[in-house]
Parts: sequence; C-alpha cells; structure tokens
Amino acid sequence: QVRKEVGDVTILINNAGIMIGKKFCELTDEDFEKTLRINFFSQVWTLKAFLPAMVACNRGHLVSTASAAGLMGLYRSSDYCASKSAIIGMMEAINSELYHGGKHGIKTTIICPYFISTRLSKGFKSAKPCLFPVYDPEYAASRIVDAIKKEKFYLIMPPAVYLLGLKIFLPRKVVLFLESYVKFPESMEEAFGQK
Repeated sequence: QVRKEVGDVTILINNAGIMIGKKFCELTDEDFEKTLRINFFSQVWTLKAFLPAMVACNRGHLVSTASAAGLMGLYRSSDYCASKSAIIGMMEAINSELYHGGKHGIKTTIICPYFISTRLSKGFKSAKPCLFPVYDPEYAASRIVDAIKKEKFYLIMPPAVYLLGLKIFLPRKVVLFLESYVKFPESMEEAFGQK
C-alpha cells in the first residue's frame, strides 16, 4: 500500500514490538508465533518490500529497532529476546551482503535500547536507573535521529548496555550475578508477573 500510494522510500525505520513477559514454560506456541510475527517477521516483510528499490539505485537507509534484549537472554523474555536477536543477526547479514555487493550507498542502523517508556514497558521500573534508565520516547527518538544522521551502525543505549557484549568473555555465573545486582528479575516480576 505504501509503495502504491507513496512510491519507493529512501529510509525505512522498522519499529514494531510486543513483549508478553511470561516465563518460557508459560508461553504457548501461539505466544511465540505472535511475538516472532510482530517483532521479527514484520521487519522481514518491510525489508523485502523496500530494499530491492534501494539496491537498484544504491541509495537508502535501513533502520531496525532491536533491543538490548537482543544482545543477551533475559528473565521473562525468551520469546522477545529471540525475536530481537533475530533482527540483529538479520541486519548484520544484510549489511554484509550490501557491502560485499558494492552497495555502499545503503546505510544500516541497528537500535538497541534498554527500556523506553512506552506501552510495551508499561509498569517496568529500573532498580538501577543511573546504570539502566528507562528513557522517555522523545529523548530516545532524538538519539535515534542523531544516529541516523551520523550513519552509526549500532545505537546502544544507555552506555551500560555495552557491558552485555562482554557476556562471551565472562563465566555465566558472573552474568547472572550482574542481572541480580541490577535487580532485572525483580523489575520484570513487578511489571509482568501479575498480568
């Protein structure tokens, strides 16, 4: 419909997501399918719709909202983490294909925020807001626009999220300790445990 009514686009910002917030054994097959359909496959479908025209003219910008949860599996979010990890892997692969295909005019930005104060995170409160703040949407949007203008490949926010990248160098017990330190499980229980 957008292609019919507007035509080809030069910038595609994919930002759709749901978080059910159930533990793995509580998630139904339908829950997993819904999360992957909305969080991951919606991005697949829009990329398939608009990327070919960008490739044809070697011009465009692909922006995908993933999540800090795509960098590490977290409590009460196995379906969500899987969908966001899939986005990161897909966008890295598309970027590689574009680069090696000589399509250097098409930029890629992957957004990995912690929590943004939207309906998705309703009720979530960070126990360590100095390290992991919950951003308001206006601030997050301004950071995203800035990242697009600067053609950043990743926008990781807040900076403490970079610590998640260290997980492969640390024993799993250290990672679990850090989750406990920032009280992530308690925050998720408070936000999603009663629903």
